[in-house]
Amino acid sequence: MPQPMGKQLASLDRALAAVRARADEMVSLTRSWVEVNSFTANVDGVNQVGAMLRRAFALPSLALTTIPADGFGDHLVWRTPAATSGPILLVGHHDTVFPPGHFEGWRDDGVRAIGPGALDMKGGLAVIRTALAALDEVGALATLPIIAISVSDEEVGSPTSAAHLRDLARGASCALVFESGRANDMIITRRKGVGAMTVTAHGKAAHAGNNHKDGANAIWALAKFVDAAQQLTDYARGVTVNVGQLTGGTSKNTVPEKAECMLDMRYETVADAETLVAALRSAADRAAASTPGVRIEVSGGANRLPLERTPASAALRDEYAACARASGLGDGEAPLLGGGSDANTVAPLGVPAIDGLGPRGAGFHTSTEYVELATFVPKAEALVRFLLGRAS
Repeated sequence: MPQPMGKQLASLDRALAAVRARADEMVSLTRSWVEVNSFTANVDGVNQVGAMLRRAFALPSLALTTIPADGFGDHLVWRTPAATSGPILLVGHHDTVFPPGHFEGWRDDGVRAIGPGALDMKGGLAVIRTALAALDEVGALATLPIIAISVSDEEVGSPTSAAHLRDLARGASCALVFESGRANDMIITRRKGVGAMTVTAHGKAAHAGNNHKDGANAIWALAKFVDAAQQLTDYARGVTVNVGQLTGGTSKNTVPEKAECMLDMRYETVADAETLVAALRSAADRAAASTPGVRIEVSGGANRLPLERTPASAALRDEYAACARASGLGDGEAPLLGGGSDANTVAPLGVPAIDGLGPRGAGFHTSTEYVELATFVPKAEALVRFLLGRAS
C-alpha cells in the first residue's frame, strides 16, 4: 500500500541523509573491491570480490541467492521480501577486463580515482548498495519490490549469466543497469547488439606441384565467404561485419585442407540481427557450393540482441531523469552506443531498460580508467528518489 505523502517525503529526506552519511564508506567499499583483481578468467579473484559484496549487501531486508557458474565466478542475486510481483531489477557485474599484473590498484587525488573497475563497474555496485542500505536504515527497503544482481561474466558477453538474467527479468517492471556513467550523466537507451561467428572451411590437402587437381582449397572457399560477409556491412542501417582473424594452410606448396575465420557483427534492431545471421549462413553455403570438395561449418550467432529505445524505455528514462535532476545530475539521453551490456539481455523480453547509471568517469577498458568521486552521492540519491517514487 502506498505511503501517505507526508510520510513518504519524510522517508525520502531521511534516506537521502543516510546516503550522504555513507559518502566516505561508498568510496572505501569501491576501493576495496578495485584493489582485488577480478579479471573474468581469474575465478578466485572474482569470487573474492563476490565474498566482499556478500558482506556489503548483507542488509536485513535482502535475501541472497548464490548461483555457481561453470568456469566462471559465482553470480549473486539479492531480493527484498516484496520482490514477488513486478520487481525493479538493479543490474551490475563484478568482473573486469584486466588480467593480473596489467592494471592494478587504486590511486585517487580526492577528485578522481584511477583503478581497474573503478568505473566499470564496481563504482556502480557501490551506488546500488548504498542506496539500498540507506532505504533499509529508514525502514523502506522491505516494502519495495527489488531484485539486485551482480554477475561474474559480463565482460565476455554473460555466457553463463544471461539465462539467469532473463529468468529474473520475466515479469519485471523495469531494469536499471549501473554501467559506467557517461559525460554529463547521459542516460543510455540504445545499444547495438553484438554477435560473433567462427567459420571453418574443410578441404583436401594435396601437393601443389605434383597433385594440385586432387586438392580442395579451403582458403579459396573461405576467401569467397569473407568477401561476401564484408559486403553485408550497411552503415545506413547501423549493421557492420568485421572479419578480424583468419588462419589456414600449412605451407605455400600444399593445397590447404583447413581455414578458419572469426568475425564480429553489430546491429541496431532485432530484425537486423536475425537477417544478418541468416545472410552470413547463406554466404557460407554459397562459398562451399562454389568450391568443389570443400564443406564449411558455421558456429555462433547473435550473442546479444540490441537495446532498442521503446516508448516504455523512453518513459522510464524520463522518470529517472527527473530523479537525476533533483540530485544535481545531468539528465540528457546518450546517442546510440556500439558496445553491449546486460541491458541488451533483458530489454528484448519487453522489459523497459536504461543504462549508464553508475558514477561518472571515462577511460573504461583502458589503463587510464577513472571515476569522478563527487558523483557517487548524487548517483545514489537519484536511485533512492527513483525507488521511493515507485512506491507512491
